[in-house]
Amino acid sequence: MTIKLRHNTMMRLITGSILVIGLPGLLFLLLWPFTGWQWALILPIVWELVMAYGFFFGWRHIIVRKATCTSPLLPKTFDGYKVLQLSDIHIGTYLRNRKFIDKLVRLVNEQHADLIVFTGDLVNVSAEEVIPFQHALGQIKAPDGVFSIMGNHDYCEYIPVKTDRNIAKNQTVLKYLEGKIGWKLLLNEHALIRRGDSTIAVIGVENISRPPFPDYGDLHKAMEGLPAGMFKILLSHDPSHWRRGVLHQTDIALTLSGHTHAGQVRIYHWSPSRAAYQEWGGKYTEGGSMLYVSTGIGGTVPFRLGAWPEISVITLRATMSDIS
Repeated sequence: MTIKLRHNTMMRLITGSILVIGLPGLLFLLLWPFTGWQWALILPIVWELVMAYGFFFGWRHIIVRKATCTSPLLPKTFDGYKVLQLSDIHIGTYLRNRKFIDKLVRLVNEQHADLIVFTGDLVNVSAEEVIPFQHALGQIKAPDGVFSIMGNHDYCEYIPVKTDRNIAKNQTVLKYLEGKIGWKLLLNEHALIRRGDSTIAVIGVENISRPPFPDYGDLHKAMEGLPAGMFKILLSHDPSHWRRGVLHQTDIALTLSGHTHAGQVRIYHWSPSRAAYQEWGGKYTEGGSMLYVSTGIGGTVPFRLGAWPEISVITLRATMSDIS
């Protein structure tokens, strides 16, 4: 784990230096000519206190967000069905904070969801990060199972020694470990969930993104054999896929994504992620389709401010005409 710990330490030093030293210093220099040095110190000091909260406390503050997906395609036997979404754990960040993952697992199981899904980025750089957490992650349970997909970090293309052999080895090990802890990894494929005579589909695609992120997904292949009009849940790591390849092009009722972390900073309705993503956090609906973007659990740096680590619980509801 030496390489992973070194990677984490380096990322924290760089980010901490920028946020705690670089930006406050820049603020001071910009304000000093106009306000004098006494007043110019106030804003940088406030900034550093806020940043300190994010570094020491914010990343520990797990919240449970709830949303509802209503669709005429949902069979009445699934009305009230609860889907719990986790995303972007980046588990290598917690090699020295394993109690955080224990807390996460406990909170997940306390929601008593019918189905649990994970929408990618389990690791930071390599599959080895999962090994110390196998037992904890294996305790995540739901009656209809735990389904997962790959995020851009899960292809392990950010490892220090970047060779085709190392990348392939890490991908193979990660897939093995996800199976070992009881997660069903969906690689451009789907699974069916049954209640009595009714069925819904969970579709999982590999990462579909624009450069510089990997793009290995195939939604057409993942949906092969599924009839039109069936209620479908799509797991796709990058939320930009919804507008580019799902909305108005398929009959998928619910898409679950992550990836953005909401920039790990959210102030009311603003986040730095807005500069890069039209849909960056929370619930979006259009054309009879719903997207939910989880702000995720972790990041390569343990820092959260406003965009708290999130467990998302989506309750499925059939329209009244279908229930009656």
